[in-house]
Amino acid sequence: QLQAFGGGLVQAGGSLRLSCAASGRTFSSCAVGWFRQAPGKEREFVAGFRSSTRSTYYADSVKGRFIISRDSAKNTVYLEMNSLKPGDTAVYYCAATFGRGIIVSAIYTASTYDTWGQGTQVTVSS
Repeated sequence: QLQAFGGGLVQAGGSLRLSCAASGRTFSSCAVGWFRQAPGKEREFVAGFRSSTRSTYYADSVKGRFIISRDSAKNTVYLEMNSLKPGDTAVYYCAATFGRGIIVSAIYTASTYDTWGQGTQVTVSS
């Protein structure tokens, strides 16, 4: 089970850090993705992490502004969001798949992940 939290209201240019905590599983052998869905739009990939290679992946729209990281001691994955824009407003979801190898292309696809958090709202005001 995953629990995502840390969303809120922030002004454009500000920062937020989202957290994704796992219960019953660890992030030691997994792929983790952050996705977001804005009203009237499809869910889209934001950032991903693959534990096998410790590699990170980002959507072009957030590259250079967002950072995905893992704290093994806290069994938590973070999404540090900087230089936020109104276009970043959405419900953010963390997702994971545990215990199996994932090819790089699958990181970007929502159907890869079998465990999802409940979502946390991020609103960026102009």
